[in-house]
Amino acid sequence: MKLGFLTACLPRLPLEDIAAWAGEHGYQALEVATWPSTGSRDFEAAHIDVAHFGEGEAERIRALFDRHGLVLSALAYYENNLHPHEPRRREIADHVRRNVDAARLLGVPYVGTFIGRDPGLSVKENVALAERVLPPLVEYAGERGVKLIIENCVMEGWHPDGYPGNLAYSPELWEWMFSLGFYLNYDPSHLLWLGIDPVEALRPYVDRIPHAQAKDAQIDPRARVRYGFFGRTLSRQDPWDVGWWRYRVPGLGQVDWRAVVDALYEGGFGGVLSVEHEDPVWGGDETRVKQGLEIAHRTLRPLIVD
Repeated sequence: MKLGFLTACLPRLPLEDIAAWAGEHGYQALEVATWPSTGSRDFEAAHIDVAHFGEGEAERIRALFDRHGLVLSALAYYENNLHPHEPRRREIADHVRRNVDAARLLGVPYVGTFIGRDPGLSVKENVALAERVLPPLVEYAGERGVKLIIENCVMEGWHPDGYPGNLAYSPELWEWMFSLGFYLNYDPSHLLWLGIDPVEALRPYVDRIPHAQAKDAQIDPRARVRYGFFGRTLSRQDPWDVGWWRYRVPGLGQVDWRAVVDALYEGGFGGVLSVEHEDPVWGGDETRVKQGLEIAHRTLRPLIVD
């Protein structure tokens, strides 16, 4: 197992600077963000431009990672592959394919994304849609030696009422998406606030988890009494502001990281544990984000065996 982080938390830094910092601060891997460089949303980092990518660029990036003693664990493009607007859905699928092509040139085995959801359809209708439109993406990746890994993020902000916007949030749905040929990019933080035991949920599926993310969550039981499980309603100004929990860097929430890492080892996991930094306390500027990554490293690195 190696410890890395997802580069999306540093969207304004070039990959060269991120790799240098990661190597200097004891990280062993990077999960590299590959959103299109539209600049429309701050968190959509474009650290590799997969839309204009060739062997020369692949050689440059491989040399960069070798220079800093790092592994490129996965390319990361987490978007709604069941987007309700069909032309936008096709754009997203095309960008997933470009990620796969870049991963093949780089020798990277995984591309991370979401299942997603059309919020205007029922879950049953979304399942039928997914079974129609997603297998060609899995097949395209498989033909090029790449696996598509799905993060189990709820993406509640994608739904107008705060319901799950990514149909990959529970073990029941994991088994369904495994049947389509996907793998799981396991993140325990989402399970914690859903009331699912992150360790017990993990144990039966380690063989379908080639890559994992490390994010923590902090729950406020008193706020949950006021708002209920589904979170703020009348007072919700931000679709992502549920009001009774928030993401934290590992070590500052309530995930039992010793138990999570132990269960991964027990199940034979040998991939990368990638910190996904979305902590509002240790965010807002480059200095605080890096301090948050240092907190995560101090929490997790002692648990990983060289």
